[in-house]
Amino acid sequence: MSSVRLVFSSDAGSRRTRPTDPPDDGDRRVRKNPPYTWPAPDPPARTLASLPEGARGSIAEVRAHAEGRADRLLALGVTPGASVTVLQTFPGVVFLCDQTELAVERNVADAILVRVGETRP
Repeated sequence: MSSVRLVFSSDAGSRRTRPTDPPDDGDRRVRKNPPYTWPAPDPPARTLASLPEGARGSIAEVRAHAEGRADRLLALGVTPGASVTVLQTFPGVVFLCDQTELAVERNVADAILVRVGETRP
């Protein structure tokens, strides 16, 4: 059988007001919890055209393009989460998307957003 001790503020012999308060040991210093560390924010996404040769990352987004090339890119496997490695940046942008090597014009590469340094295993 378990026993439960109820503590009320009217109890003269106790300074504890809630059962969760630590017992009073005469130490009046303020006890602080260790500082909470927030998780690191996601790295900002950059356009594929702005990345240097050899940069690696994962695709964050494929923007809808005026010429309707986003559907074609998605059909070729350029999808959010796919790993990307930039192979060449001039005259066009050549990149490896998962295991497919693709070459696109610079304005098409501007429609592909990449999180640098973030790759899938």
